[in-house]
Amino acid sequence: MAENGESVERFWGQFHGSNTGYLEQQYELYKEDPEAIESSIKEIFDTYGAPAWLQPSNSADQTVTQSISECDVKKLTSAMKLVEAIRRYGHTEADIYPVGGYKGDITELLNLETYDLSEQDLENIPASWLWENAPGDVENGLDVVNRLKKYYTGTITFEYDHVNNHEERKWLFDLIEDGKARLELSPDQRKEVLQRLVDVEGFEAFLQKTFVGQKRFSIEGLESMIPMIDGIVNNAAKDKIEHVMMGMAHRGRLSVLANILGKPYDKIFSEFNYSKERELMPSEGSIGINYGWTGDVKYHFGAKKEVNSGDEIKTRITLAHNPSHLEFVNPVVEGFARAAQDDRSDKGYPKRDTNKAIPVLIHGDAAFIGEGVVAETLNLSGLPGYNTGGTLHIIANNLLGYTTDREDGRSTRYASDLAKGFEIPVIRVNADDPVSCISAIKIAYEYRKKFNKDFLIDLVGYRRYGHNEMDEPRTTQPKLYHEIDNHPSVANLFAEALESKGVIEAGEFDKMKESVDTKLSNIYNNMIANEIGQPEAKLMPKVLLNGLDKFETAVDLDTLKMLNKELLKRPEGFNGFKKTEKILKRRADALEEGNKADWGAGEALAYASILRDGIPIRLTGQDSERGTFAHRHIVLHDTETNEKYSPMHGISDANVTFDIRNSPLSETGVLGFEYGYSVQSPNTLVIWEAQFGDFANAGQVIFDQFISSARAKWGEKSNMVMLLPHGYEGQGPEHSSARLERFLLMAAENNWIVANVTSSAQLFHLLRRQAAMRGREEARPLILMTPKSSLIRHQRMASSAEEFSEGKFQPLRNQPNLEVSRENVTRLLIGSGKVMVDIEEVIDNSDQNFEWLRALRLEQIYPFPAKALQEELKQLPNLKEIVWVQEEPKNMGAWNFVDDYLRDLLQEGQNLRVISRPNRSAPAGGIPSVHKTAQNKIINQALNISEGGNSSARN
Repeated sequence: MAENGESVERFWGQFHGSNTGYLEQQYELYKEDPEAIESSIKEIFDTYGAPAWLQPSNSADQTVTQSISECDVKKLTSAMKLVEAIRRYGHTEADIYPVGGYKGDITELLNLETYDLSEQDLENIPASWLWENAPGDVENGLDVVNRLKKYYTGTITFEYDHVNNHEERKWLFDLIEDGKARLELSPDQRKEVLQRLVDVEGFEAFLQKTFVGQKRFSIEGLESMIPMIDGIVNNAAKDKIEHVMMGMAHRGRLSVLANILGKPYDKIFSEFNYSKERELMPSEGSIGINYGWTGDVKYHFGAKKEVNSGDEIKTRITLAHNPSHLEFVNPVVEGFARAAQDDRSDKGYPKRDTNKAIPVLIHGDAAFIGEGVVAETLNLSGLPGYNTGGTLHIIANNLLGYTTDREDGRSTRYASDLAKGFEIPVIRVNADDPVSCISAIKIAYEYRKKFNKDFLIDLVGYRRYGHNEMDEPRTTQPKLYHEIDNHPSVANLFAEALESKGVIEAGEFDKMKESVDTKLSNIYNNMIANEIGQPEAKLMPKVLLNGLDKFETAVDLDTLKMLNKELLKRPEGFNGFKKTEKILKRRADALEEGNKADWGAGEALAYASILRDGIPIRLTGQDSERGTFAHRHIVLHDTETNEKYSPMHGISDANVTFDIRNSPLSETGVLGFEYGYSVQSPNTLVIWEAQFGDFANAGQVIFDQFISSARAKWGEKSNMVMLLPHGYEGQGPEHSSARLERFLLMAAENNWIVANVTSSAQLFHLLRRQAAMRGREEARPLILMTPKSSLIRHQRMASSAEEFSEGKFQPLRNQPNLEVSRENVTRLLIGSGKVMVDIEEVIDNSDQNFEWLRALRLEQIYPFPAKALQEELKQLPNLKEIVWVQEEPKNMGAWNFVDDYLRDLLQEGQNLRVISRPNRSAPAGGIPSVHKTAQNKIINQALNISEGGNSSARN
């Protein structure tokens, strides 16, 4: 029921004479049975309640001014329905398709006949009865319908009824119905827009004729995107926003690089290496842009540019590097933006200024609805750990996905429909109307500025050529491309419109085009073609070849004890959960003589000491605040108020943030976000934790295309840490392996560190080493296998105080509690992770003599510590075999990686063998008893010289 009393009174004041009697009679029936009266009359009572003159406090004027029939009331309610339908469904008849004429299921909700109305009926209804704030020149119902159709069914249209916030809806409603949605540009502004369109079209045309048949994924058909991005950048500069963070796929990327980021034309031309013998060289003095050493195709590269608005604060535009995996750059850009917005200079959680950075994501129409990472990224938009104050989304809608039509590519009416589930307003706009396109950007920008929420623009255009310029689209869309072939470009259409209005003179448009072509031709002609012979690949930076052992990670014992004590402090009046507090208080004496610090204590000391060193930390993951295995408890909950407190926020000497967040149930989106955060804020130790290690499978694209290879391809550095719980405990195929083999398969060029450590002190030193590399050329990601339930509180994983206060991380570690005479050793057993702890336990409980056995734990698998292992082998003069032991199947785990390294170390007469589970398709079985039997067999084979796995003697 309507809540505004003034509005209700005004509504009922429209009825007079005999009509009031009719409504009184209908209301009496309504009170007895609402379904007994005509639906349009029922809707009035549902909305406005009882007629005003029947309410005791109301003295409505019942003067009979005219006789209105029952039919007139029905016409009024029908007209009201029609007006509301225009507002809600006007987009279904909007002029948003430059070509194709596609409208999906044509609605009848905007037809007068649907409501049994004629134009004469509408003319008989005063405008104010249908539109409370109707402009003065709108006099009757027909004027209302025509004006609202102009606002809602033109070249720009709106969907916002799904937005539940009243203030946001009203803001959009008022903007549209005040006639302010479409900007009125001055003649000079229109000429500027035309010049931008000419620049874009001229650039693309020059590439088309100069580099015939080469891929470039042109923007043609969506050229209005460039002045739209101009609008974002100009507004951001005016508002002194420091960063505009952009992500987009390859469609139109070269035009964005050239026209928005200012990438030199000759640099772009030089990347079209059209000859095997010669290479185009940029002209002398051209700005150089450095990338990685292996490189990438030209339409994957990003760039940065600073825009000076005349103030001390400059706006930096960043276009993220992007692989061909569409939409996966989205969370990366969001991570960029959040890192730029966060102030990490004081303890606690970061303080955030959303106006420091604006994320802008340009999507493909098929990919936006097709790729799940889009939904994951949209879900981040409202979460406290990931919110970036609103993202501006543009769908570069070219009506096709490669060769796939819309009806085969999505189940929704529009490509943008996914956004409606996240209450994101949608503007749909015709790419052939640049003024409407610029207007859409203005609205989106102002909405984000006011409400700090996402906004989406569906820019509907077409694709002038095929998916790439070598593709023939007429094979699969002959009718559409017949229309496109005969459709003039937006620059031609806009120039024609400006010429007809006298904004430009006849022939001026042709001169503008000639000027652009002459400029590009001169740049191209000034380039030289160098003979290149046999091109050689660039080499990775030598600094990555240097050892990692130069970083000092030990912390003096007094400092460690002080930190450990502070971790047990609580704010005054804080009511901790007694069971949790009891567990944590056991750590109080962990560093005292005779005691040991378990995995959880070692991890906490690592974070606390890193914070004390002035290095901020961001740690996220599913359930990371408590820890999947209930070992961390780094965020505590007051049992009375449910308020949160992290002991990391109470460290007295720490003046940087500790940002710990439980993530949504997402791998790809969150992993991409954290990667972006680590790139933008290289001095922050960014950590992502998987709930179970193999859940990282769901983020494989981020690992493959960004984390493992971005530096080699694009020169993009990250120092982030991935914590992946790993270890065989009989919990089945999905809770055993973190797929160690996949990370080792991608290990090359010192692109990352892969480790599987077996003590809390090793974890401590490894994390501190990772933090020490922040912002340096040596920086690289860390893939860390971490323990689960059976080991995480195991005393064999605990370390004494001296192991924290002395030494550093050991890539190759002696097997604890196994002392042998090296002269007697005939077998060297090497393994990694949990299986070596199991072996240690069996040895300790055995009466057997193991003088013949030397065992080493490979704690850092990559980079492989070949020199350290070689030194060990020199001290084993009677060695007959090296045995690699692992709990994973033979075709998984580290075996296929370490095999070559170990084989190269073999001496004449020595054998190399592997002990493992046999080759499997799944990482583990699902029957606990079978698991236990298999695990025992591996351990017995490793410790019994008469048993073994497959042999492979060195020839």
